[in-house]
Amino acid sequence: MPKHLLTPIALAVGAALAVSGCSNNASNQASSAPTSAATSASAPAPAHTAAAPAPASTVAIPADQPIAFTLDDQYNPCNDFDQYVNAKWNAANPIPADQTRWGAFGILHEKSLLQQKAILETAAQDAKNHKGSALEQKLGNLYDAGMDTAAIDKAGYDPIKPQLTAIDALKTPSDIANFLDTSFDNGDSYVFDFGSGADFKDATKQIGYVFQDGLGLPTRDYYLKQDKDSKKLRAAYVAYIAKSLELVGTPAADAQKQAGSVLKFETELAKASLSPTELRNLDNEYHFVTVAEADKITPHFHWQDFFKAQGVDVGKGFSLSQPKFMAEFDKLLATAPASQWQAYLKFHLINNSSEALSQAFQDNHFDFYGKTLSGQPQQKDRWKRVVGAVNGAMGMGLGELYVARYFPPEAKERAEELVTNVRNALKEHIENLDWMSAETKKKALEKWALFLPKIGYPDKGEWRDWSGLTIQPGNWFANLEAAGKYNYHYDINKIGKPTDRKEWGMTPQTINAYYDPSTNTINFPAAILQPPFFYAKGDDAVNYGGIGFVIGHESSHGFDDQGSQFDGHGNRVNWWTPQDKKAFDQRADALVKQYDSYAPIPGKPDLHVNGRLTLGEDIGDLGGLNVAYTALQTALKANPKEADAKIDGMTEDQRFFLNSARVWEGTSREKTAELMLNIDPHAPAKIRAFATASNMPQFAQAFQCKPGEKMDRKNPVKIW
Repeated sequence: MPKHLLTPIALAVGAALAVSGCSNNASNQASSAPTSAATSASAPAPAHTAAAPAPASTVAIPADQPIAFTLDDQYNPCNDFDQYVNAKWNAANPIPADQTRWGAFGILHEKSLLQQKAILETAAQDAKNHKGSALEQKLGNLYDAGMDTAAIDKAGYDPIKPQLTAIDALKTPSDIANFLDTSFDNGDSYVFDFGSGADFKDATKQIGYVFQDGLGLPTRDYYLKQDKDSKKLRAAYVAYIAKSLELVGTPAADAQKQAGSVLKFETELAKASLSPTELRNLDNEYHFVTVAEADKITPHFHWQDFFKAQGVDVGKGFSLSQPKFMAEFDKLLATAPASQWQAYLKFHLINNSSEALSQAFQDNHFDFYGKTLSGQPQQKDRWKRVVGAVNGAMGMGLGELYVARYFPPEAKERAEELVTNVRNALKEHIENLDWMSAETKKKALEKWALFLPKIGYPDKGEWRDWSGLTIQPGNWFANLEAAGKYNYHYDINKIGKPTDRKEWGMTPQTINAYYDPSTNTINFPAAILQPPFFYAKGDDAVNYGGIGFVIGHESSHGFDDQGSQFDGHGNRVNWWTPQDKKAFDQRADALVKQYDSYAPIPGKPDLHVNGRLTLGEDIGDLGGLNVAYTALQTALKANPKEADAKIDGMTEDQRFFLNSARVWEGTSREKTAELMLNIDPHAPAKIRAFATASNMPQFAQAFQCKPGEKMDRKNPVKIW
C-alpha cells in the first residue's frame, strides 16, 4: 500500500509539503513510522484568517481545554454554526508568530512538544552521566547534538561537501544513475521515492513502490499556472534556489543562471507529474511491472542495478506507480546536460539538508517555505525544531518514553469502549441502508467484521528495535543521516515479507488518527485522547461528538471512495454490484458538489474547496458524525437520566454537535489557507465545523432550525 493512502483526520503543513516533494531528504524526513503523511501531529488548515500575531507559543499552556462551551449568541447556529461555537475562542486565541495556524490540534501539538522536550532534556542530562537505558541515551545524545548550535554553526556546510564534490564529478547519464543508486542507499532520495507497501492484489505481502517526487514547489500547478501570483512565487523560488547555491560558494551570477536551469528542469518533471486529485485515483497509485518491463520505461536507468545498490530483492516485480513521470525522468537522464543535473541535485541536496546545517541555511529555507509560501512570520524556537527532527529520526522510540510518562491506562480503557460502540453503530448503519442491496451489504459487513482497532500505542513486544542505530554525541548532521539510512532500510527490508497489521503508522505522541486500507486498521494514537476530543470525566455527548466523531471518521474511511475499493483483507477488489456502485457514486457526486460550492477565504470568492480532492475525508466526516450520533443515542438509552438532563442549558444532542464543531476551532494565515486548498485532501476546518452537520436532520431538530436556514439543507447527502 503506498504510504500516500493512509488517511489521517488532519494534515499538517509540514507533512503536506513533504508529500508534495518540498522536503524529501530522508535525513530530515526519516520517519520512525511507515508514512510521512501520517506522522504529522498538527491540525488541518482552518479557512479563517487572523490579523495580529501573538507572541511565539513557547510558554506553558493549560493542561486541558475546559469542557464548558463559550458560545457567541450574536450568531444563529442554524446559519453560522462555526462562528456560533468558535468565534469567541478564535478571537481570544490569535495565531502565535511561529505558527501558520492555531486551534485545538495546534494547542495539543504544542502540549505534546513540551512533554517531549521534558523527556528529551532529562534523557540528554542522563546520557552525559551515562545513565538511563540504551534507548534513552540515544534519544538524549540526539537531542543534545541538535541543541549544540555553536558546533552546528561552526561546521557550516562541511557535512555536505563530500556529496557536493560527488555531484561536481558527474559527467554522463551512467554517472548520474550511479549517484542516485548510492544516494538512495544512504537514505537520501532524489527525483522519485522508493519504499515498501502492501500489494494491491495480495495485501498479505509487501512489495516495492516507486512514486513520483522531485519538485521543490507543492504541486505541478505551481509550475504551470500563468497568473500573476504564480509567476511571482516562481520568481521567489528561483531567488531561493540561487541563494541556496550561493551559500555553498557558487558565484552570484552563476547561481542565478543555475537556479533558472533548476526551475526549467523541475517544470519538465511537473508536466509529467499527476495532481493531488489525480493521485486519489487508485489506478494512478499502482502499476505492477517486472524489472525488465520497468527497464523498457526507463531504458537509461537500470532497476536491477538500483535494487542491488539498495540491498533488496523485489521478486517478481514492483509498482512503478506513475510510469509517465518515470519516462520523463529517463528522458531527462538521457538528454538534459550534466550541468543541469548538477544544479538540480546540488540544490536539492542543500534544500533537503538546510535544517540540519548552520543558521544561514536554516534562515534561507524558512524565508521561502515559512514566510513566502506559508505566511509564517517567525521561525520556531530551536528546541521545537529539534524535537521535530528527533521525531523524524526516532519518533517511535520517543513515543515509548512518552507513553510511559504521560498516558494513563484508564484513558485507553475508555477509548476502547467508545471504539466498540461506534463500530457497532457503523454496523447498524450498514444493515439499515435503503440504497444498498443485500448482496453488497453482506460484503460490507464482512469487511466491517475484519476491522482491527489499535488504540494508544503498540502492544508489548511490538515496539521498534533501535539497537542497530548508532548515535554519536555532538554530531547532529551525521546522526540525522544515520537515522535516515536506518529508517529507509527498515522500510525497504519489508519487501518480500508478510504485511504486519500490528505495525503503527503514527507515533503515540501524534495528535491525529488514521485508517489504513491495506491492513483494514483504524488507529488512534495516545495523544489525541485528551480534551477537547476526549474528557475522561465528560458526559457522553461531548465525548461522542469529539473522539467518537474521530473514531467514526476513521471507520468510515473503510467505505469512502478509496476505501470502498478494498476488501476486509486489504486487497483491491470490486465487491459491489453495478447498481449499488452507481448509487454510491451518485451520493458521492452530490457531496463533491456541496463542497465545491464553498469559498472559505474572506475576500477571495474565486478560491473554492476542491470537492473531488477532499471527497474521501468528506465521506469520512459524513459517515463518522452520523455513526457517532447513533452510538450516542444507544449510550443514552442505557442511561435515561443523562439523556433527559441538560448541562449549561444544552441538551445532549446539542452538546454532541457543539463539540463536533469545537474540535475544528482555530484560524489560519491566508497564505497557508490558500496553500492547503491546493494540496490538502481535507476541507478547511471552518467548513468541517458545519458542513457535515448540515446534512443531518438531527441537527436541525436539535437547534430548531427553520426551512431555508443553512443548517437545514433541502437535499441532505447521506451515504453511510
